[in-house]
Amino acid sequence: MNGTAIATRVRTVSWQEDEEPGTPKTPRTSTTPGQTMNGNINGHLNGHLKNGNVCEKVNGNSDEKFNGKTVTKFNGKLTNLKGHEKCMFHHDLELDHRPPTREALLPDMSSSYRLLLTSLGEDPDRQGLLKTPERAAKAMLFFTKGYDQCIEDVLNDAVFDEDHDEMVLVKDIEMFSMCEHHLVPFYGKVSIAYLPNKKILGLSKLARIVEIYSRRLQVQERLTKQIALAVTKAVEPAGVAVVVEAVHMCMVMRGVQKINSKTMTSTMLGVFRDDPKTREEFLNLVQSK
Repeated sequence: MNGTAIATRVRTVSWQEDEEPGTPKTPRTSTTPGQTMNGNINGHLNGHLKNGNVCEKVNGNSDEKFNGKTVTKFNGKLTNLKGHEKCMFHHDLELDHRPPTREALLPDMSSSYRLLLTSLGEDPDRQGLLKTPERAAKAMLFFTKGYDQCIEDVLNDAVFDEDHDEMVLVKDIEMFSMCEHHLVPFYGKVSIAYLPNKKILGLSKLARIVEIYSRRLQVQERLTKQIALAVTKAVEPAGVAVVVEAVHMCMVMRGVQKINSKTMTSTMLGVFRDDPKTREEFLNLVQSK
């Protein structure tokens, strides 16, 4: 099924055609008219440099140097910025890169949930529903907290040099996510294996990688691939294998209503894709009790 883009007043997540969905983007924020670059431009450029993206020189009234990079100011703010297509810190070509705090998102989200209750014919002012909009808004922010996290923050220097080249496997990692088609949960377990190439990753970081990508609006197929690519990026191993087994409430609570169905997806990279014996060893270990 094709996902449908959902636009709200407080958060929009969009991707270029060559980008993979599920990548966190800075929510749209507004820049105060006449705001200057002082105090913000260094963080902007550092963010680009950290992610391998450098701002190109831009058109405008005045060019200025910040951290050795040329930027342009027009009426006290950046204009006509180029080179931001891949910028995770610059969603809507405005200077303010900081997303609203979670507390700042709650009023609008709560209002939306209140409207939903009213649309269902409920009375949002009755005792049992008085705090439901706010509770639901807080819950949704928790369910999607992965949008505010990135791999670099989670790894936290937990990559170690080690001359080990045998399989490392962590299996049955609990996973909870939200189906992006129906906004209902799917949950299950994830097994991750990799063949180190002079580097190993702290074991708990594998579980944290699962948490980053599962706490978003997802489809299981994409989730599986994103976990594998994240491990590949972290330690550049000889191979990565990921298997996800999940129950989808959109198939249990609605639609076909098959309560015993489970969905399994896998991604094999490197040696796990190319070598049948290595792949078989992994699958046998995953299936063993």
